Amino acid sequence: MDNQTAAVNLRTLYDEYAQRLDALERDLRSSHSADSAEQAQERENDDVMRALRLEAEAGLRDVEAALQRLREGHYGRCQRCGGEIAPARLRALPATPWCAGCADQA
Repeated sequence: MDNQTAAVNLRTLYDEYAQRLDALERDLRSSHSADSAEQAQERENDDVMRALRLEAEAGLRDVEAALQRLREGHYGRCQRCGGEIAPARLRALPATPWCAGCADQA
């Protein structure tokens, strides 16, 4: 995968995570129902949204790290063994820092 394609893929992924994070934060700021039974369900939903927010934040950090590796010329190299990450793996997981073998060991 060439650097230009990788950059486009990573920026697209970054934008997706950022939009997801914005939507989750908006939902978490919304007010709750006055009905106590509905409030209980809404609070459970809030717990799920907080977990999803953490995942989106982690995804943003992973993409930022991948963009940094791209700028430094290390993108597509495994951060554990130094070997090449298969192009198919990078297409499926553009921000991955590891080859399939090292990911299996983690």
